[in-house]
Amino acid sequence: MITRRNFLINTSLAATAVCAVPSLAFTMNKKEIGLQLYTLREELGKDVKSTLKKVANAGFTTVETYGFSIKDQFWGLSAIELKKILDQNGLKAVSGHYNLGSFLADGNTTELKAAIEAATILKSEYLTIPWIDEPLRRNIKDYKVIATRLNEAAKMCQKAGLKLAYHNHDFEFQKHDGVTGYEILLKETDKDLVYFELDLYWVVRSGNDPLKLFKENPGRFKMWHVKDMDKTNPALNTEVGSGSIDFKTIFKEAKQSGMKHFFVEQENNYNPNAFDSIKVSCNFISKKLL
Repeated sequence: MITRRNFLINTSLAATAVCAVPSLAFTMNKKEIGLQLYTLREELGKDVKSTLKKVANAGFTTVETYGFSIKDQFWGLSAIELKKILDQNGLKAVSGHYNLGSFLADGNTTELKAAIEAATILKSEYLTIPWIDEPLRRNIKDYKVIATRLNEAAKMCQKAGLKLAYHNHDFEFQKHDGVTGYEILLKETDKDLVYFELDLYWVVRSGNDPLKLFKENPGRFKMWHVKDMDKTNPALNTEVGSGSIDFKTIFKEAKQSGMKHFFVEQENNYNPNAFDSIKVSCNFISKKLL
């Protein structure tokens, strides 16, 4: 879907120039600009090699994977094969999203063990849980069970040299008897073992303030998803810096947050296509936020 903002070709070219030379973008800040690969899900489904090459050429040096399954691994590639392609393009999969529905539901560790093995092969730092199925999060008791499972998974990850993180959407901020699911997860998980990847778009979309979360839970948000909100239709994403989220203020509090890595993500509303969108986002972040 095309946004209402006309895409300017000179902006795209500027983004390519700045982002293609990471040393320029990162002179004042050691944090690298990462990309959640779900942004390019259609492209990856067609050609993993060329897509990852374009990601590297756009200036990204870190990525976050998604979509792993025991059967198909990563888009039909094994973790070993994917690691080789990442290495060829100077990319590191710092984190990966691994759907662990069966483990969260009944404690079955089959999926979790496979995910840990894959993340280890990729030499990732974080194994991140991106989603809780709706039947597993209906009340306070459910969230307490999830918190217990996160602690258990974190211990398994630690033994393998990994860290466990949890990625939010907006449903975690729904209240159950006056308490949000997110509050339960923050309170009842081991702060030395379970970390949080804060999706800034979903925090703002749910009517909450990232800065308030940082202040109340300093140091717990080791990763961010940097995803902007369309000014006209909040249900849509847009290129970072083109929407309504005040990233300049948020980035100033990165230290209090504990943020070590962040990933650009855009799920829809590309202008005019996904590759040009990530270049625009990269350009804005390197020039205005770092």
